[in-house]
Amino acid sequence: MSIPIRTGSRAPTSSARSAGDRIFRVLSLGVAGMILLIVAGIFAQLALGSAEAFALFGLGFLTGQTWDVSMLVFGALPFIAGTVATSVLAMLLAVPLGVATAVFLSEIAPRRLAIPMTLLVELIAAIPSVVIGLWGVMILGAFLRDGVEVPVVGAFGELPFLGSAASGSDLLAASLLLALMITPTIVAITREVLSTIPQSHREAFLGLGATRWETIRAVVLPQARTGIIGASLLALGRAMGETMAVTMTIGNADRLPSGLFDPAQTIASKLATSWGEASDGVERSSLIALGLVLLFLALALVLATRLLARGSLRRSGIGR
Repeated sequence: MSIPIRTGSRAPTSSARSAGDRIFRVLSLGVAGMILLIVAGIFAQLALGSAEAFALFGLGFLTGQTWDVSMLVFGALPFIAGTVATSVLAMLLAVPLGVATAVFLSEIAPRRLAIPMTLLVELIAAIPSVVIGLWGVMILGAFLRDGVEVPVVGAFGELPFLGSAASGSDLLAASLLLALMITPTIVAITREVLSTIPQSHREAFLGLGATRWETIRAVVLPQARTGIIGASLLALGRAMGETMAVTMTIGNADRLPSGLFDPAQTIASKLATSWGEASDGVERSSLIALGLVLLFLALALVLATRLLARGSLRRSGIGR
């Protein structure tokens, strides 16, 4: 005689699973829609706030080089140039350094060395930007002025891309500081991506007689390319929006920089230094317009980077 066995819980019926799926789908759609609404609200608020400036100056606001509060003449080009220059210079320094560091920690360094170095990188990422800015003002700026810029200007002062200010508070100082701040982001994300690559892929290539470097170059880096691009995009977003550290080291000059050693200003630093003292009307509307320009500039650079990365992946046969 068989005795029926009762279980403590019943398996969910198909209708219950279907209801759970519908609830999850609705919640996910709601959260995604909320994010889109927030972004749209930011765009709308900035567009409304900057309407007066664009109505007065038109698209000439983007190409204007004068920011004169007394004459109520405002142009965004010096700040756009400063933002793009500092971000590009920082990325040129941070991406190779960050990827190389991640490869070393993940593929080459012994565990007893990789663990403390990884902890050190994470600690650098946790340092507040204002503290890094203080270090940039007191240590980095003085070193650049006395040890790099003054000797270089004295020897090669005629080169147009250098500038002649040599003050230690300029594009070069801000770019180096930005590179220091965004490198830990690239290192951390790239290292995590490298750790997801199956070890069997490395062993198979090594078994064919390849060296460690050939394995990294031909197997590891191509498979991690998408993750490296994503890490670079996150770093680029932080570089473009960084405020305090850049404000403390860039010199805050409302003019187009002519070289690496000239003081400049980014959109974020201009907003930080001028918003509190701005009067209502066209000046405040112009500052809001700068914020709208920064938002479009960030989206344009990210989109361009994505398109370039997709083309590179398609040519290499990795992406679709």
